[in-house]
Parts: sequence; structure tokens; C-alpha cells
Amino acid sequence: MSPRLLFRTFATAEAFTWAGLILALVLRATGVTDGAVSIAGGIHGFVFLSYCVVTVFMWVNQRWGAGTGILGLALSVIPFATVPFEIVLDRKGKLAGEWRLRPGGDTPRGFIEHVQAWVLRRPLLAIGLLFIAVAVVFVVLLWLGPPVPKG
Repeated sequence: MSPRLLFRTFATAEAFTWAGLILALVLRATGVTDGAVSIAGGIHGFVFLSYCVVTVFMWVNQRWGAGTGILGLALSVIPFATVPFEIVLDRKGKLAGEWRLRPGGDTPRGFIEHVQAWVLRRPLLAIGLLFIAVAVVFVVLLWLGPPVPKG
């Protein structure tokens, strides 16, 4: 999977899960059901965390400036903002190219690039570990509860 396709997939998924969460909130507000919020919120939370990880991965690979990387992370909290961000990045060529730290590619410099190079050499193991890490963060956040207590 190319960097462009990976980022586009997660930017789009993040927007779709925002739609699901907003729909669930509307259903709760109109008295239709409360249960959809837990499900949609859980799915959105997991995809949100995954989008953030992918954004940092892209930031390193594409050598984005700090402004671009931080903006990509910040826009994840605004409903549907990841899709226009992805479109702008694509038009500017900031998603173009292959994985530069892949085997036979650039030599990694620094800790973060070494981690990314390791991930690109062992993608299945890395995906499994990443899935577990995101799931652990997700479970901890669920355990902590919503940011605003029910009133």
C-alpha cells in the first residue's frame, strides 16, 4: 500500500466514523436510542487513534514540516476535516512517492526513522503490535470514561 493510499484510507474512515457518531448523537437526542452512541463512539475512537498514528507515520515518511503534521493531528478533532486536508495534501504533492525508508530505500536517521524502517521491514508484525497498542489505549480511555460526566 502506498503512503498516499494509506493516508487517504484513514482520512476517509475518520470522516465516516464522525458521521456515524453524529448520527448516533442525533438518535440519542431525539429519543430514538441511547445504545448507538456507545457503538459509534467506540468505532470512531478506534479509527481516530489509528488516523493519528498514520498521520505521524506519514509526517516522518513525507518529511512534512511541523506545521503540516500538527495541523493533520489537530484537524482530526473537527468533524470531516481530514478529507479536505488529505485532498489539499494530495494536490500539493505531499502524499506522493513510495515509502522512503523501505528496505533498499533511504538510510534511517534518528530514533523515529529507525522505528519506521523497522515497521516497513516487518509490516505484519508491526500492524499486529500497532493494533494491540491502539486497542490498549482505547480500552484505557473507555475505562476512564467520557470527558464530561453524565448529568
